[in-house]
Amino acid sequence: MFRSRLTTGVALAAATGLTLTACAGGTDAADAEGGGDVTITYTNFISNGGNEENLATIVEAFEEENPGITVDVTTLPYADYSTALKTDLAGGTASDVFDIEFADYEGYQQNGVLAPLEGADTSAYQKSLAEAYATDGTQYALPSSFSNVVLYYNADLFDAAGLDHPDADWTWADEKAAAEKLTDADAGVFGDYQPISFHEFYKTVDQAGGSFLSEDGSSVAFNSPEGLEAARWLVEKSGTVMPTAEQGAGTPDFDTTLFTDGKLAMWHTGIWMFGALADASFAWDIAVEPGDDRQASAMFSNGVAVSAGSENVEAAQRWAEFLTSSEVMVDTRLESGWELPPVADEDRLAPYLEQGSPENRQAVFDSLESVALAPSIGEKQAEMQDIVTEELTEAAAGRQSVEEALASAEERVNALLG
Repeated sequence: MFRSRLTTGVALAAATGLTLTACAGGTDAADAEGGGDVTITYTNFISNGGNEENLATIVEAFEEENPGITVDVTTLPYADYSTALKTDLAGGTASDVFDIEFADYEGYQQNGVLAPLEGADTSAYQKSLAEAYATDGTQYALPSSFSNVVLYYNADLFDAAGLDHPDADWTWADEKAAAEKLTDADAGVFGDYQPISFHEFYKTVDQAGGSFLSEDGSSVAFNSPEGLEAARWLVEKSGTVMPTAEQGAGTPDFDTTLFTDGKLAMWHTGIWMFGALADASFAWDIAVEPGDDRQASAMFSNGVAVSAGSENVEAAQRWAEFLTSSEVMVDTRLESGWELPPVADEDRLAPYLEQGSPENRQAVFDSLESVALAPSIGEKQAEMQDIVTEELTEAAAGRQSVEEALASAEERVNALLG
């Protein structure tokens, strides 16, 4: 599962002896004189927790294909990674190549710590994923994996009600009509579940035809007719077709349990939940999320970047490209179920589409055709996200109107933007 932002944990990293293994200039002068061999350092969190051997497979294949280049890997726990990376970047001791999340990309790029990836072949990647890591036409990182949000649905509930299943042509109006017909309060069955949160709000603002931030990013733009429509879309579900916070909405695993118990007809969540539904006792599938003015899907992505301070940029970029687009990487990820590779070649992704359960896995890739990228404001990102979620939650609870919620959120977030 992808997370919206990196958390901290340097104390644990120190306690377990985990440190970044080398500074950016990984090539020893003697090595260079002895035959031009290069060692590049790569620090990651993506393989931590069970995929270390999968990463080792990719490293081995790269070194076989690129004699003279050795990849020195350091793997850190996710919880420790952000602080460790920022400390090393500030001290000029970052690895040649390192993992980043999309939510943090803009802050790193603006701080000048990412090397431009000259000549990188971005045609190898899903277009929206590659564009997420480019600024003003220059590529500063490459996507290494991705996940996105789709609309899950309980096919048995739809069939019992005599309703057509959701498809890629559905709009908010279609979803609302179906949710109302499928909600049965007496039976404890709800028609819809969509978290009332920052991550759902920025996406629905886009779906309504609006923008979360102004074009130059200096102020918010969500307190608009489109933003109000998006907020109402989320808030007005609570207590009608969707459970309220008092009924458990928003608590850990509440929505998962509701869906797996067969008590939820539609569910907005990420593709990381496929495994949790493997033993479901009912028929289910997925569709591209409905939109209002347009479709827009939330995309979460990990990427890799080359340090601007690296003395081995060419070799580092070669490793970054291999790690994110090689055939070995694709096969390793698909065979192990280790997040989705970001490549564009549908033939290479065919094994994933043929795995079944859900049958419509094509919706995962169709969702990438129109992506709503999360707005990013740098170090105050988490505070911004909390503000928006808090204000919308207050509106859902009836303690303020949607108009009041967005006005308050606008004032508070604009203060963060300075």
